[in-house]
Amino acid sequence: MINFVVKEFNAITSIELYEILRLRAEVFVVEQDCVYQDIDGKDIKALHVIGTKDDKIVAYTRIFNAGEYFDKASIGRVVVAKNERKYGYGHELIEESIKAVHNYYKTKEIKISAQTYLKKFYESHGFIKHGDEYLEDDIPHIAMFQE
Repeated sequence: MINFVVKEFNAITSIELYEILRLRAEVFVVEQDCVYQDIDGKDIKALHVIGTKDDKIVAYTRIFNAGEYFDKASIGRVVVAKNERKYGYGHELIEESIKAVHNYYKTKEIKISAQTYLKKFYESHGFIKHGDEYLEDDIPHIAMFQE
């Protein structure tokens, strides 16, 4: 069973931050073989949706209010540990992230920059593709909106 909490950056412990950055690096840098600047200065402005199982962080997103990243509220750095994906935690993570956007930012308009191969996954959560595919850090992405 996975448990979710939403935290501001200054409420994250040093151990939690270490686990979050390790998880992001494991998936985005190592697994996806993508060298990019993960620590981009934006974590400080974000709210962090953290999924834990057995006291270990296994799922994570960061969310932004409109104007902090995109013109609409947004969800990013969506990540689930490889060995935990078989349990459907990605779906729970997105549902919790959408709820957090609604609760904290009082909007239903959300923009994401989704890896193209996850289009159907995000569509299952009400996101609609807008525009053409583009490269972000040499990985195909698409803009998707939920309104």
